[in-house]
Amino acid sequence: MDIIFVRHGESHDNLEKRFSRDFITLTDRGVDQIKEARGNLAAYDFSRVYVSPLKRTIQTLTLLGLEGEVDDRVREMNFGVFTGLTFNEYQDKYPQETRLWMEDSFNYTIPEGESIADTYKRVESFMEDMLEKNENALVVTHEGIIRLACSWVIGSADHFYRFRADNGSATVISADRNYRFIKQLNHR
Repeated sequence: MDIIFVRHGESHDNLEKRFSRDFITLTDRGVDQIKEARGNLAAYDFSRVYVSPLKRTIQTLTLLGLEGEVDDRVREMNFGVFTGLTFNEYQDKYPQETRLWMEDSFNYTIPEGESIADTYKRVESFMEDMLEKNENALVVTHEGIIRLACSWVIGSADHFYRFRADNGSATVISADRNYRFIKQLNHR
């Protein structure tokens, strides 16, 4: 079974280096990235499509010419009070929370948000369901979710910072009950 993850195109918050808000859309460059990705999808075989409920992923799905099932488990991590802010902004506004998060970003729950560990549990649940369904699927989602899915292959969220998913790229994870591997990273 192959799970093909496609990261949404560049968003306005990506461009401004902000923790993205739910309503943000793609930039013109992001639209072009997804038009290019659409051509690359012919290389993949999938029978189901899943999508994060956020505006930039729904827009990406539409630009890909696909319809999909919304699944909250592939929604980007909730950055709580940091949402919409740049690093300098949230560091100035929330210095104690920033320090705690920097000290233990895996386990610290951002006020009104979630931790990487919490988000990993959602992704793990999604991946385990995909194993049960045992069919190729395409997932339109976010970099954090793709990084956690790759970490799931290794068996721990501790590997989160070892992966990257570029806007408009595809990452493929192959899995069955006894074997998991990352087949492809950042295909464009």
